[in-house]
Amino acid sequence: QVQLVESGGGLVQPGGSLRLSCTASGFPFSTAAMSWYRRAPGQVREFVARSFRGGSKTNYADSVKGRFTISRDNAKNTVWLQMNSLNPDDTAVYYCTAHTQNAVDYWGQGTQVTVSS
Repeated sequence: QVQLVESGGGLVQPGGSLRLSCTASGFPFSTAAMSWYRRAPGQVREFVARSFRGGSKTNYADSVKGRFTISRDNAKNTVWLQMNSLNPDDTAVYYCTAHTQNAVDYWGQGTQVTVSS
């Protein structure tokens, strides 16, 4: 059974930081591309960051580049999203996703991030 379990969301003031975690099971994690997406209220879901399989290559949405960092530990089946310099536009539900070598996509349940003073 595939599981992606996110944690680390919460309420933070503008300018603050949060670190999201996603622990995966049920598929070969090290060969999957791991990504974070988000959906803000009333908005479509958007790409945030990706760690390609192996973890040596990453890419980011322009809106988070320089502020967010994606990292992974294949031994722990875990991917993180370090979010710095948060602003209210970053308020959203953040989803961890896996894209396997068999071209199957899995999604976590999401974790709420709220940036507000």
